[in-house]
Amino acid sequence: MQILSRQSIMKRNRLSVRTIQTASIGWHPDGDGLYLQVPAPGGGSWVRRYKLDGRERYMGLGSGRDVSLAEAREKNAAARKLCREGVDPIEYRKAQRAAARLTTSTAMVFQQCAEGYLTGHRAGWRNAKHAAQWDTSLRNYVHPIIGALPVAAIDTPLVLKCLEPIWFTKTKTAARVRGRIEAVLDWAKVRGYRSGGKSCGLARPS
Repeated sequence: MQILSRQSIMKRNRLSVRTIQTASIGWHPDGDGLYLQVPAPGGGSWVRRYKLDGRERYMGLGSGRDVSLAEAREKNAAARKLCREGVDPIEYRKAQRAAARLTTSTAMVFQQCAEGYLTGHRAGWRNAKHAAQWDTSLRNYVHPIIGALPVAAIDTPLVLKCLEPIWFTKTKTAARVRGRIEAVLDWAKVRGYRSGGKSCGLARPS
């Protein structure tokens, strides 16, 4: 009589793509705490069931339609690793998402920095027309291209995309726009929104 090990039995009972497609209502184990939960015909989601500090928890790993079996196993393996280290994978994921939201919320885009620069300098400019020209030139030639991008990501190629269309037809305007872009980038750097050199080191497009 052949005696099968626990590991070989678990391997034989693991899910397959075919069994997932025909799974009935219920909980279908794949091993290592991974389950396909099917609440209704044609639907299903991946769930990791585990215990940590004596407390049973259920961690959603995505829809059965959006997350493949291989991907679900990878996610489950990562969660198992955290559990072995004494870290609750659900709380870890919450912390990761909160950190990502914080990073997004504090990332200043170029247009925000330009508005901040104008607000800080407008009062010191005696000529109101000068401030209007600043705002108009950026709105016409810069914001449509890089206005919505994080100011920390602005580099020379991106700035050149703003200048090249007008460099030879509106040379004076292009030179002014270049200086205004550099002023905004310097303003952003001083306030910690970007790092690196003083400016993008812009040169006249060839």
